[in-house]
Amino acid sequence: MTPMPRPPVFVPRVLDEPGAIDLLIDRHAPYWPVQRYFANDAEYAALSGGERGAMPVAPVFRGNWATEGEARDGVETLLHLPRFVAAARELFDAEIVRPQNVYVNLTWQLPFPQGRGHTDVPAFRGFDRTRHPITLLTIMGMSGLFEDVRTRIATAVAWFYEGTDGGFEYWPGGPDGAPVVHEGAISNTAIVGDNDFMWHRVRPVGRVEDGMPSLTLDSELVRRDADTWAIRDGAREIARFPRRQLRISVSWKAAVFASDEERRRHDEHLDDLTLDEVLRRFADDLRSRGARVDVPSDPERDPSFIATLQDAYVRYPAAYAA
Repeated sequence: MTPMPRPPVFVPRVLDEPGAIDLLIDRHAPYWPVQRYFANDAEYAALSGGERGAMPVAPVFRGNWATEGEARDGVETLLHLPRFVAAARELFDAEIVRPQNVYVNLTWQLPFPQGRGHTDVPAFRGFDRTRHPITLLTIMGMSGLFEDVRTRIATAVAWFYEGTDGGFEYWPGGPDGAPVVHEGAISNTAIVGDNDFMWHRVRPVGRVEDGMPSLTLDSELVRRDADTWAIRDGAREIARFPRRQLRISVSWKAAVFASDEERRRHDEHLDDLTLDEVLRRFADDLRSRGARVDVPSDPERDPSFIATLQDAYVRYPAAYAA
């Protein structure tokens, strides 16, 4: 059974000086296509809701500003932002909030396939994205078979741009519920949610008449001057555009624990999940549904096996806002 997300928490004002985000964006350029996360087309389809086939490279670029609690220059204040910590504690009724990751998304406001929404990458005790593929982890979360060993993660998504498009659509009542849209004057606001299990997506951006550039996984978003950014692929410049055409969002993640005992169980790797146990739970459940299970030699990345798990466990939202 697919886990239901906790009701998200709204943060009406993220930073007292939101211009600090602009300084960080300039300091930590260039940025890379978000599709670099995926190992192959099947992984992309499993997470994006797209058709199985060639993976498109959209003008959505990412930068990792903090990873596993280690922040890049100037990001420390954002990583430990009290407003995010308080919202995460409220979201999960948690005793301990441990900020871990901060990343920025920069979207050139051109039209691209929105997909049917997605959930973020969950983590489980001893089994996370540092050692295992993100698609397998995501399907594990959607399956509901690993709730006893999952690490609860609070995600804040904040926006820092003045555009009226490209808002946030999310499903707080699960994929069968009605979507909620956060759009319009959303700059310097945030929604803190259980995004590992709450379906969400970016609302449409850009105009069809502006066309769509041909990008590759080697493309990069670079700063040319204070008011101009460009996309390049090696020595070739693909496009150049004004700064105002960048949709900017920042994501913040923290592990949360109900008690120090729960934290200790996580940190000391007591009763960690193993790949053998993951495969056993999947196989037992699939066989109980009458499905034939042939586990390949590389089950974490085999496209056919990933597609089998996708068909069994991934349920996309049934309704979208107009």
